[in-house]
Amino acid sequence: MALVMNSENERSQHRRGFSGDLAGLAVIIALGTIGYFAFPDNLALLTRMITIALLVLSLDLVTGYCGVATLGHAALFGSGAYAAGILSAHYGINDPLLMMLAGIAAGAIAGLLSGAIILRAHGLPQLVLSIALIHLFHEFANKASSWTGGSDGLSGIAPDPIFGLFEFDLYGQTAFFFGMALLLVVFVLLRFLVRSPFGMLCRGVRQDPLRIRAMGGSPKAALIRMYVISGAVAGVGGALNAISTQVVGLDSLSFTQSAEALVMLVLGGTGSLFGALSGTVIFMLFEDYVSAANPFHWLTIVGALLIAVVLFAPKGLFGTAAAFVSRRKEARA
Repeated sequence: MALVMNSENERSQHRRGFSGDLAGLAVIIALGTIGYFAFPDNLALLTRMITIALLVLSLDLVTGYCGVATLGHAALFGSGAYAAGILSAHYGINDPLLMMLAGIAAGAIAGLLSGAIILRAHGLPQLVLSIALIHLFHEFANKASSWTGGSDGLSGIAPDPIFGLFEFDLYGQTAFFFGMALLLVVFVLLRFLVRSPFGMLCRGVRQDPLRIRAMGGSPKAALIRMYVISGAVAGVGGALNAISTQVVGLDSLSFTQSAEALVMLVLGGTGSLFGALSGTVIFMLFEDYVSAANPFHWLTIVGALLIAVVLFAPKGLFGTAAAFVSRRKEARA
């Protein structure tokens, strides 16, 4: 009887998870459609939001699901951007899919290196190591100016039309639709990942690494694997940024980029892919609107918003809303 009940519960959870995935995809497509028609002359902003959303999703994998404190995640994003840009600018390989593969590979390698170093410490030392790493990546890119363009940026990136049909024009339509397709694919894959046994293992490492070790698991090995996956996702965002803007600057490897990604994650809610996406959209739209309306004091307004969220919605906007809906459902039941 207990086995039958457990089986029914598992099937019910599977159905809820599947319906949640479909709802998430529908929301992403709906928001993309609304954005396309609401901002037809500013598709570059929407594409930029997609690239940063991929960075924030990758950060959520290690911070939200694994509990790793880091302020250097832009190193993975920038590595993907420079790899895709160098492939085009220096080797003349302009196929967008090959550039994307180069970004994924570079991001994964950067994730492996970063994870191997950052995971040697815990707590505050771990945070300091991540800050040191982002500065090292930034300085390396600045000094290797013959490859990266240094402070002038890497130019000469000229992606070919996708499948030989869809050119990257000045209006940004191809870049936007290409970015939307990448975001949907990455979102689906990450939903499978976080619900897989490996994803559950990483959550267990965040909650109680000693118990995982006692059960025969290796917390460090699991975290490094997640760091590599996170780097690959960040590399997708970085490569998309290089392809869409056709230039890569040192800002893609900046500490500010890392800090803003963490702020977006906290704003939406850690440990939730939906939270990462919602935090990115809310922050970037709010930042764009406020900076245009009040260019002299917009940082003060953004800071006030973040303080209010941390004080009154510590789980983030999406996390708090999801908890409220859950409580309402339990109250009705």
